[in-house]
This record gives sequence, C-alpha cells and structure tokens, in this order.
Amino acid sequence: MESLQHLSNLVAKVITGNGSGTSFYLRDKKIWISNYHVVQGNKKVALQDQQMNRYLADVVMVNPAADVAILKSDFAPSAPAGFEMPVNVQTSQQVYVLGYPFGMPYTVTEGTVSSANQLMSERYYIQIDAAVNPGNSGGPVVAADGTLIGITTAKFTNADNMGFAIPTPTLLEELQSLESHSGGFSLKCNSCSSLSYEPADFCPSCGETLNSKIFDELALTPVANFMEQTITAMGHNPILTRMGNEFWEFHHGSSLVRLFIYNSNYFYANCPINKLPKGNLDELLRYVLSNPIAPYRLGVWDNQIHLSYRVGLNDLFSPYSANIQKDLIALPAKADEMDDFFVKKFNCEMSVHSRVA
Repeated sequence: MESLQHLSNLVAKVITGNGSGTSFYLRDKKIWISNYHVVQGNKKVALQDQQMNRYLADVVMVNPAADVAILKSDFAPSAPAGFEMPVNVQTSQQVYVLGYPFGMPYTVTEGTVSSANQLMSERYYIQIDAAVNPGNSGGPVVAADGTLIGITTAKFTNADNMGFAIPTPTLLEELQSLESHSGGFSLKCNSCSSLSYEPADFCPSCGETLNSKIFDELALTPVANFMEQTITAMGHNPILTRMGNEFWEFHHGSSLVRLFIYNSNYFYANCPINKLPKGNLDELLRYVLSNPIAPYRLGVWDNQIHLSYRVGLNDLFSPYSANIQKDLIALPAKADEMDDFFVKKFNCEMSVHSRVA
C-alpha cells in the first residue's frame, strides 16, 4: 500500500451536474483520464483534489463505445512518479482500485484479477473482485507496484465482487487518436478512429453512424438556471460548485454554503458554521432563538449551528424573485461573518465543514 501513496495526488474527483466520478492524471501527456459516462452531457467539469480545491477541466475527446473520456486542465498535480503501463495482466494478480466511491473522500480498495480477458458486449475487460462502487468510475486500477492496468468502468448492480476495468491497451489506442486533436470537444469514431468536432449523423471520414446528441450539453432546469446566475453574482463559477442534480456546494471564506431543493417544494440555502460550545449554552440558545439576522435563520442540528434561508420554489419565479436573489447573494458573506462571531462571542469552534487557513 505504501508503494501506492505517491499516486494519490494524481487521482481527483470529477464533479458534474449529474453526479461525480473519478479521474487520474497522465503526467507525460498532461491530460486527465475518466469514463465517458462520468462526464456525459458536459464539455466542462470540475476536478477536486484531496484538499477540496476545485479546478476547471475541458472535455476534449470522448469515445462512448470504449467509455473513455480525455480531459485537459490547468490543474497539474505533482508526484514523485507517474503511472507506468504494463504489457500483460495476469489472472489472480493483486490489484488496487483508487478513487472516490459515492463522492466520499479518496479511498484504496484491494482485490485480485478474476479474469484478465472477460468478453462483454464485443469488448474485452479486466474482471476484478476489489470493491467497486458508484463514484469509482473513471479511476485507475493499479498493480501492487503502482503500474496502471486499467480504468474502472462498471459493476453489475446485483452482483458482489464483480468489478470491471478497461484494459490499458484500449487506453493507449485512445491516446493515439489524441495526437491528431486540433482543439475543443471531439467525438472519436469507433470505426476509423477519426475525430469529429461538430455534431453529425455520420463520420465524415468513413461514413459510420454517429450519435450527434453526444455534443449536446446538460440542459439546466429553470431552477438551476436561476441558481447558477445567482452563484455567478456571488463571485463563484457555477461549474465548480455543482454537486449533482440541482445541488450546489462551495466555500466562501471559511464557511461552507450548500444550495439545494428540499421535499420538491422548497429551496434551501444552508451553512453549517460552528460547533456548539461545551458550556454557556443558555445565552447562546437565547441568541439563536431571537432571530437576530433576518431574513436568515439560525438553528441547531446535530450539535452544530446552522445558518439557513428557505423559500418556496414557486417564489423563485414570482414578483419576489429579485429580493430572493439579493438575499441569496448576500448569504455567503453573512455566513463567513457569523462563524467568526460565534467563535469570539460564545467560544465556539468552527464547524467540521469549515475551511480554516
């Protein structure tokens, strides 16, 4: 396991409006690798490192048939060594899956190769018994010495101990196509390997049928459009704040800000700002219940103080929408102010979710 430690900085979480997955960095190519199904519907995504820093990445090439996506970003992590690619993979070989299952922090799971050449849907995969869960998709599968043997791609929903990886030779084929890349989002023809940069029903090189909808980007709902305009006005790039379907999260100063739909009827903004102190609770709770910072509310849940703001979904598109947007734009600064206030006034610690320099 210690031999894999140097690779951890080269693995990042991929976050989109659809959810999250995993990606890894090839230093010699200066590119990031993931699955197509992880970035599907997006030409720009967010990469997040283990310190919760987020970076923009452009999706520059996809091959849906191979379930491979290639990304480029200014984020270039450092590591003593990069991924080496072996020629052969053996059944019963020890392997490790690196990634972010269920969007959780970085993990490493251990297993063995169950089959080095498992044929499924006219493609060969490496079958492994290491724990693979949603969120691991797009991450590296490596040998005990850290060499790359494949890309995690899928797990049967109702099967245990059956994960699959795209073999390294398939990745090398995709990298060859990248050599002719001329910039922007591109779709690789699975028949002739040529790249298309514009939507088309047929490959301009060989006439193979293409799916032009692959060029379509994720359509924002009216609520998402309203919120992403608001997030932009807050001074944040909305692509870097997406955490799934109509859910956004980012740090403003020390405070974490979460924006989401609750119970299909309400829109919530919530900031966990401080832990409850060991003593002096009476004075603190009196202050919290006095509603001192309207239109926002203070509350206590799970031993933490929260600052929140709630409105009905329909109100976002009512005559009150401009006032709601104004309140939301001001909320991150208020949260950043209040967590310091509770530290000084009531001797509270910062929330476990706070980002403290």
